[in-house]
Amino acid sequence: MATFDPEAVFNVVDLAGVLANGVIGGAVARQLRMDPVGFLVLALTSALGGGVLRDTLLQAGTPVALTNPAYLLAAIAGAFVAYLIELKGKWANRFLIVIDALALGCWAATGTSKALTVGLDWLPAILIGVATAVGGGMIRDVVVGRVPAIFGGNTLYATGALIAAVEMAVLHRVGLPNVGMGVAIVTAAVVCTVARRRGWKLPAPGEWSVRLGRRPRPAGPGANGSAGRRSGAKKEQQGWPRPRFGKVAGLRTWRRERPEPDDDARAGNR
Repeated sequence: MATFDPEAVFNVVDLAGVLANGVIGGAVARQLRMDPVGFLVLALTSALGGGVLRDTLLQAGTPVALTNPAYLLAAIAGAFVAYLIELKGKWANRFLIVIDALALGCWAATGTSKALTVGLDWLPAILIGVATAVGGGMIRDVVVGRVPAIFGGNTLYATGALIAAVEMAVLHRVGLPNVGMGVAIVTAAVVCTVARRRGWKLPAPGEWSVRLGRRPRPAGPGANGSAGRRSGAKKEQQGWPRPRFGKVAGLRTWRRERPEPDDDARAGNR
């Protein structure tokens, strides 16, 4: 009887995520009306950028994307699919979202596990895991001159990678790497898909910011009189009042005086 091999399942999810992100990179190239070279570059960047970034930071040998030809073939296949087929249907979009969310957790867990294996502490390992999961899409957006989507304005994505990386770090420490991989994949998939469905986003700066009130001014004798009701009066400045500099005592303005005429000059004028 054949035993269940979790590594085979993880490899399938990993390659499916590479294929899905290759298609997503190709879809961006289609939006920008690029040629086949643009499709190929954006697909490879989106699908393999995070793994190459991880292996480069860890300096643990040649990146896996270059030693295992299955990754390159999956990314190129994604570019080919996006070039030939315009994916606009509802079900095609949902399929890509689900596969991308599954791969997000897989890549976050893989990056965290590999960082812990080479001897990094838990915090940098989690950062490596998040960078592995979102690095490809971030590099892709920078290449096309866009602000990376993970920096705000979209539903939870990097948050799912962070949760998956934390779970993998905890379960890897207790000696359950396969369980951590499975839990990370499921958690990231649930968080990202539900957030996409419900529109969950992180709060914007203006929603939780503390606004300092305006400094009150003492009411003068004519505050409620006719002087305060003039139509030409300027509105008070919002925010902190500007400092007012008064005259400094002891300073004098010197003026050059004309010399007094002498007696001979006075006599000549007469």
